[in-house]
Amino acid sequence: MCGIVGAIAERDVVPILLEGLRRLEYRGYDSAGVAVISAAHDLARVRGTGKVAELVDRLEQQPVAGSAGIAHTRWATHGVPAEPNAHPHVCNETVAVVHNGIIENYEELREKQRAQGFRFTSDTDTEVIVHQIYLYLEQGHDLLEAVRAAVKDLKGAFALGVVSKREPGRLVAARRGSPLVIGVGIGEHFIASDVAALVPVTQHFVFLEEGDVADLRRLSVRVYDAEGVEVERALKLSELTADAVERGEYRHYMLKEIFEQPAAIAETLEGRISHDRVLDAAFGPAAPELFDKVQALQIIACGTSYHAGLVAKHWAEELAGIPCQVEVASEFRYRPHVVMPGTFVVTISQSGETADTLAALRSARELGYAGSLAICNVPESSLVRESDLVLMTRAGPEIGVASTKAFTTQLTALMLLIVVLGRRHGLDAGREAALVAELMRLPGQVEQILELDDSIAALAQTFVDKQHALFLGRGLHHPIAMEGALKLKEISYIHAEAYPAGELKHGPLALVDAEMPVVAVAPQDALLEKLKSNLQEVRARGGQLYVFADGQAGFESSDEVHVTAIPAVGECTAPIVYTLPLQLLAYHVAVQKGTDVDQPRNLAKSVTVE
Repeated sequence: MCGIVGAIAERDVVPILLEGLRRLEYRGYDSAGVAVISAAHDLARVRGTGKVAELVDRLEQQPVAGSAGIAHTRWATHGVPAEPNAHPHVCNETVAVVHNGIIENYEELREKQRAQGFRFTSDTDTEVIVHQIYLYLEQGHDLLEAVRAAVKDLKGAFALGVVSKREPGRLVAARRGSPLVIGVGIGEHFIASDVAALVPVTQHFVFLEEGDVADLRRLSVRVYDAEGVEVERALKLSELTADAVERGEYRHYMLKEIFEQPAAIAETLEGRISHDRVLDAAFGPAAPELFDKVQALQIIACGTSYHAGLVAKHWAEELAGIPCQVEVASEFRYRPHVVMPGTFVVTISQSGETADTLAALRSARELGYAGSLAICNVPESSLVRESDLVLMTRAGPEIGVASTKAFTTQLTALMLLIVVLGRRHGLDAGREAALVAELMRLPGQVEQILELDDSIAALAQTFVDKQHALFLGRGLHHPIAMEGALKLKEISYIHAEAYPAGELKHGPLALVDAEMPVVAVAPQDALLEKLKSNLQEVRARGGQLYVFADGQAGFESSDEVHVTAIPAVGECTAPIVYTLPLQLLAYHVAVQKGTDVDQPRNLAKSVTVE
C-alpha cells in the first residue's frame, strides 16, 4: 500500500527519495510528496496527486534539496485523494511526518489537539501524529524523545518517518504493525517500507521489529525497543538486485512476471526434492516433529492467496486424507473458533506483510493451534519472522499488482506441503513418486502454455466491449475459475464472477445471453463429462463459450464455442497449468482496453491496513 522512503546523507537526498518512490509505485497509490531539510535548515515540502512522474514535474518547477528528507506515496484510507491529504504532513513548518497504517484513535486525538489550538489542513488520520510530535517538541523533548512519547499515545498500526528543522542531522523512524526497514550505507542511512526502494543505494538492511523506534544520523543508527531499551538488530544482506525489479523488454511488469513462471516454479522446487521424495528439511529443522502431530489444517489467506488455499484444500483431503478448512484472513479473527487437537495453521501471503493475515496468525497463536507455517515470497517479512515454519516460494520480486507468479509458486509450494503431510497419513511411496514427477514436469508444461500468447491475445479482442463475464470450473478448478475472474476484474475493470459449473442452474443462468462471455476450464479429469453437460446449458441460452480444454477432451470450436487446446498435464498439477491462459486472457483484455495493467485503480500490492 502506501510507500515510505527516507534518507540522511552528506549529499542531496531528493534523487534517492524519488527513485525509491518509483520503485514502490507497484504498491498502488493516489498521491506522492517529499519533504527535506535544506542547507539553510528550512523545511521544504512538495506534494501532489497522481503519479511520481507528476511529482518530478512539480519539483522541476519548484526545486528543493537537502541532506535529510522523507517521501511518501499514499493509498487513500482517511480522506479523498487530494493534495491537502497527501504526505508528508507538516506542523508549524517545523516537523514533517510520513505514515503507513491507520491510527484508530485519531478522532479522539483530533478533538484534544483542536482544544490545544492546533489547526488541521487535511482529512487524514496522519495529521494527528505530526501535531502530537510537535506538542512534545514544544515541551522540551528532542526529536527522538518526542516521537517515542507520541507513539505511546497512538492506537492502531503505523510505520513512521520523521524529520525536523530543529535537528537537521536526524531522521527518526518507528514501527508498529506496518513494515519498515533501515538501509545501512557508508556515511548515510535510509528507511523504507520495502527493501526494493533502497537496492540502488545499499544491500545492507536492518529490519525493525514490533514497537521499535530508530534514531538515524549520517554516521550512526540506534534502535530502541517498545520499552525504550537500546537493542541490537541483526544486519542482513539482501539478495535483491536493482535490475531484478526492472521491466526489461516487456511492455508491462505483469507480462514479464507471467513469462517468468517456468523459472519461478523451478526455483520453488529446487533443492526440495530428492530421489522421488519431497524433503522434510525444506520446511526447516523443526518440521518433522511438528508435522508428525498434524491431524488437520487451517489455511488463512486473502485474495489470490485465498484461492491457492482453496486448491490446497482439495489436495489435502483427496491426496493426504487430512481435513482442511480455508478462511479469508479478514474474517478469521472476528468469530469464535473450535480448535480440534492437532490442527496446524498455514498462512499464505506474497508480501508477508498483509495486515489481515498477520493479525489472523497472531490470533491463531492465542487459540492453541498445533503450530504454524508461512508460505511467502519475502524472506525478511513479518509473517516469516512470526511463524514456526517457513517455505519460501522464491518467486522473486512481483511488481504488478495483479498477482501471477506468486500464485503459481504458492500452489507449487502447497503441493510440496501436502505430499510431506500425506506421507504421514497413508500416501504411499509410489503415489508420492508420481506426484513428484508431475511437479518436475511443470516448468516445461508452463512454457508450452506461454506459446499460446498470440492466440489468446486474439481471443481477448472479443472481451473488450463486454461489461460482464462468467467463469466456470469444477472440483479443483473452481478456485482457478475464481482466480481467472479476479484477474479480469482487477486489471480490465470488467465485472466477472466465478461459479462451480454445476451451480449454473441455481441462478447464474439468468445472466447468460450473447453479451455475457462464459469462460470454462476443462481439464481431462473425472468431472469432464459433468462439465460438458453444464456447458450445454450455456449454449442452449445463446451464450458465448470460451473453453480452455485438454486437447483430448472432445471439444470442437464453432460460432458459439471458442476452444483453446491445452497440452495434456497431470491431473493434480493441472490447476497450476490452467491458471496461465486465464492470466494471459486478463492481461490482453486489459491492454486492448487501455487500462493501467500494472497499477490498476483503487488497488494496492501489499495491503498493510486492515
